[in-house]
Amino acid sequence: MAIPATSIRRGMPIIFNGNLCRIIEFHHHTPGNLRAMVHAKMRNLKTGSTLEHRFRASDSVEVAQMETHELQYLYKDASSYHFMNTETYDQFEMDDEALGDHAPWMNDGMKVIAEYYEGRPVSIELPNALVFEVMETAPVMKTATKTASYKPAKLSNGVTIGVPEFISSGEKVRVNPNSGEYLDRAKD
Repeated sequence: MAIPATSIRRGMPIIFNGNLCRIIEFHHHTPGNLRAMVHAKMRNLKTGSTLEHRFRASDSVEVAQMETHELQYLYKDASSYHFMNTETYDQFEMDDEALGDHAPWMNDGMKVIAEYYEGRPVSIELPNALVFEVMETAPVMKTATKTASYKPAKLSNGVTIGVPEFISSGEKVRVNPNSGEYLDRAKD
């Protein structure tokens, strides 16, 4: 489906030069007495590369028709991550490049929403909060309060995040995997 370039929005999947791309940023610009344009920054979903392009206001852009399905993460081997479609039980592989920043947050049995293009998953969306155990961190300070500064903590998935001073090793914390931020202590 073709839309005017002025209708481009952040996160929108489009077909650009025959490649599937996602809009990362866009800026609608009308310089002085010149014609309007849309400056778009895109990520190629196949190669992971980032590119920029200026669309004229009169240009049309092809919007990619995406499907969404729930996938369950099964395991990781040497080169890829394995998922199963929870509706059809079909299994798929995705590499580190396709998962991008989401790769270190994958846990066995985790359910994610995947976007499909032409029958293949091209990207995933993680839940807004995940629970991990703190494996290593500095000792708890006696005077630590909720508003105290943050200290580094290594989680059970190997990712290091900042946690408040009152968190100790062995505790479980909730983390936003999309931003890598500490949310709160996990309730057991």
